[in-house]
Amino acid sequence: MGKRFGVLLVLLAFIMVFSGTGLADEVRIGVYEPLTGPMAAGGQMTLEGIRLAHALYPTVLGKEVRLFVEDNKTDKAEAALTVSRLIELHRVNAIIGSYGSSLAMSGGPVAKTAGIPVMGCSPTHPLVTQDNDYYFRACFIDPFQGHIMATYAYHTLGIREVAIIQDIAQDYSVGLAHFFREAFVELTGDPASVVGMSSYQTLDTDFTAQLTYLRGLNPEAVFAPGYYGDVALLITQARELGMEIPFLGGDACEAPEFIEIGGENVEGVAISTHYSADAPVTEESTKFVDAFYEKYGHAPSAFAALGYDAYLLILDAIQRADSTDPQDIRDALAQTEGFEGATGFITMDEGGDAVKTGIILQVEDGEFKYAGSVEPQ
Repeated sequence: MGKRFGVLLVLLAFIMVFSGTGLADEVRIGVYEPLTGPMAAGGQMTLEGIRLAHALYPTVLGKEVRLFVEDNKTDKAEAALTVSRLIELHRVNAIIGSYGSSLAMSGGPVAKTAGIPVMGCSPTHPLVTQDNDYYFRACFIDPFQGHIMATYAYHTLGIREVAIIQDIAQDYSVGLAHFFREAFVELTGDPASVVGMSSYQTLDTDFTAQLTYLRGLNPEAVFAPGYYGDVALLITQARELGMEIPFLGGDACEAPEFIEIGGENVEGVAISTHYSADAPVTEESTKFVDAFYEKYGHAPSAFAALGYDAYLLILDAIQRADSTDPQDIRDALAQTEGFEGATGFITMDEGGDAVKTGIILQVEDGEFKYAGSVEPQ
């Protein structure tokens, strides 16, 4: 009798959890990020910010917030599976993720079908939120990021002819290359101002052929919108080929590994990003930086700041909706206006994308330093 009664209690608890009746006293937020694989540094930096925000703000509406973290392993198929696990196994109310636009685009349809809202931290490709009313993001998107770097190249560096080298295996890289090209041609008024383009694929290690081709075009600068490891390696090889012209990158270059791999070869490289600890823009920025130093002992990256903001944006939506129902959270996220985050004041446009200031960093003495900002158009 006692043994059978114990089994019944276990079964009852199981049924309560998976029917949702045992979840009323807590808020469940899922996280899917690349914690292993080629993009692991980005996912790990993002998770640092999410965990800090959770430590500082562990409750909402008087309920405990629980985090459920899944590693999407920098794999598109795994990204979709991790979102499914967060929804079906962990019964989350909302989801944060993912670093890497391709990974976000794989997980997005799963969340949309289930009616679970997702707050992206840093997936900047426009297609992440297109035709998906349940996907939002705390970051600006690639058309603006392309504008940031084209403006910097044209006005600050005085560049009039550029070349582009892109990672054709990554939607992020291809998209950002396209938007940079559009913006630069608009600034110069000359389609021939982009003198040439070349391509590689993620994890390639020899860029000699592509760089030799670009060198022969005599550009004044090269825009390389890839992920940190590949771009650091290709710039190193460019310097070995005698290419001493400026190299420019996107936000995916902001990782300690970029400088560790590139060393002195990446000195002077400028990138676009979402935040700088050297230029706090809100009171929450200062609180974030101080708390981050105390918890981790080093300066926060833009991805940590975006992870922090993504968590707070979900809590803010829950608070305004006075509800933990996923549909209510989604509706409140869509109405976000003037939210004060670590990365600035955030307003969601009609497409679910954040409208905010863009930041430019430059590598100086082995560190990313604040080099300027660009306001939304």
